[in-house]
Amino acid sequence: MADAITEGTAKLLLDEETGEMVSKNELAKRTKKRAKKAATAKAKENAPPKDPAAAKPKPKEKVDEPALDPEAMFKQGFLADVYQERPVKPVVTRFPPEPNGFLHIGHAKAIAVNFGFARHHGGECYLRYDDTNPEAEEEKYFVAIEQMVRWLGFSPYKITYSSDNFQKLYDLAEKLIELERAYVCHCNDEEIKAQRGGENHGPRFRCAHADQSVETNLAEFRGMRDGKYKPREAFLRMKMDITDGNPQMWDLAAYRVLEKPHHRTGDAWRIYPTYDFTHCLCDSFEGITHSLCTTEFIQSRVSYEWLNKQLVEHQPMQREYGRLSITGTVLSKRKIMKLVNEGFVRAWDDPRLYTLIAIKRRGVPPGAILEFVNELGVTTAPSIIQLKRFDQTIRRYLERTVPRLMLVLDPVPVVIEDAEEVEVDIPFSPKIPAMGSHKLKFTRTVYIDRSDFREVDSKDYFRLAPNKTVGLLQAPYPIKAVSFNKDEATGKVTEIRAVFDKETKKPKTFIQWVPSGSRAVEVRIHDSLFKSEKPDDAEGGFLNDINPNSETIYPNALIESGFDEVKRRAPWPEAAGESELGKGGPESVRFQGMRVAYFAMDSDSTDDKVVLNKIVTLKEDAGKN
Repeated sequence: MADAITEGTAKLLLDEETGEMVSKNELAKRTKKRAKKAATAKAKENAPPKDPAAAKPKPKEKVDEPALDPEAMFKQGFLADVYQERPVKPVVTRFPPEPNGFLHIGHAKAIAVNFGFARHHGGECYLRYDDTNPEAEEEKYFVAIEQMVRWLGFSPYKITYSSDNFQKLYDLAEKLIELERAYVCHCNDEEIKAQRGGENHGPRFRCAHADQSVETNLAEFRGMRDGKYKPREAFLRMKMDITDGNPQMWDLAAYRVLEKPHHRTGDAWRIYPTYDFTHCLCDSFEGITHSLCTTEFIQSRVSYEWLNKQLVEHQPMQREYGRLSITGTVLSKRKIMKLVNEGFVRAWDDPRLYTLIAIKRRGVPPGAILEFVNELGVTTAPSIIQLKRFDQTIRRYLERTVPRLMLVLDPVPVVIEDAEEVEVDIPFSPKIPAMGSHKLKFTRTVYIDRSDFREVDSKDYFRLAPNKTVGLLQAPYPIKAVSFNKDEATGKVTEIRAVFDKETKKPKTFIQWVPSGSRAVEVRIHDSLFKSEKPDDAEGGFLNDINPNSETIYPNALIESGFDEVKRRAPWPEAAGESELGKGGPESVRFQGMRVAYFAMDSDSTDDKVVLNKIVTLKEDAGKN
């Protein structure tokens, strides 16, 4: 053995700069590198002085730093221009959802824009439910919408309802008739279509009912109110400008008959105002200064302004921004309902969906969503974003805000024959000392992930294998596998025997582990629900694009005891609306499972069983699977 060492050493050369014995090739590489470094330094020394006015390239952003000033989207671009158009104080805005479904990721932008714009300018924002269609509204939607607004960190100035104004709106409808700006129409769909030019876009003409007297229209409208007509037999139309090139001026409907009790007003009304009649007037009633909506309402601006000028004194300013949508998923209520009803997902809050309640359940922090919207900025162009871009923002946010724990998805025991039980101190984040640390017992038997052991070694494999050394994160020494046992029936490894390798100071790889007695948990790994970026383009429809492997469940995973402290101290930190809601829901218990992914506790968890959802992959794992 000594002869072999002497013979090997004789082939090495002395690196005089470091005092190390290295191979001839290694010494040549080092010499070349040093010469290049010296030449670069000399060139810099002899270079002419730089112009101090010259722009320096910006350094790349660190992963653990916020991407932008959190108020950036209000200080520049579209929203800054909107305020300059009407620089009033106080600013008053509103978020006016229809309570007929659960909000999705696109609504997060609308919430951030409306509430954030008012807050940035020291004003207030209403949460106003546009509850004018009792056929589609349910109590659960009212509740869920308010919860999502507050979860995102916003407190409504007041919670109001369009239905609060039903009598006032009705009175204004009669006033519009008296101004000869509205009439009761009895036309069917085909007749209305013909009046608007038909399929061939021919000449437009006004309905004959528009020539009725004020008295006739008032009598007919009151007849609608009192039950004289059934749905679709009569409706109130605004007398606008049928010759205008904008369809929003083609005598829109103002009231229709609906024989349906209302969620809040019961059977008090048989007629209900339309969105086009209600929205602008309610904005005026509430003193809205800036009515901010998405660009599909850009044509509606002319009808919005027309009606307000006929009936009310306060004139809000409507401006339109591009909506947010994400590829690789579906956001339509109808399509999500189909996914739920046909069992492709558990419910509307399934973590694979992009409703806000689903994103919340997955464990995405509200602050990460606001950061995402802010990064995108607000323009008049629609934002169509890939899922990986959303995940990137979430990952960066989590990197600087959540602690780290060791989690083993598919555990296999390793018996370290020469180990004794000791206590080790493990930091919650090596990058953020302020998060603190926790104590963990290092036991003679530890559990590692089955994927971290291979029965037959290879050169490209750096984890544990027979006679191979690997490091255990924060453990006293690396370990070397000496033998293993297998189940004859399944062929699976059931136990690995190992010893400490005290000679190896810096193993090539470190793997996670948990001690014996660790908590058993169920882990759900969610990937994209669809196989493609455009599920709707799949032959036969979006259901034919379902990814059959969108969920993998590990029923017997193990997590270290530090989880108890993470759960007790959650959320880390108190972000956005979670602080207002107290300790937050189970999804506020978030952590990085070292070398695995980011996780949060699922609402299926009980006192006896913890269920975890994958929030997003680690950056280095983003391209896997």
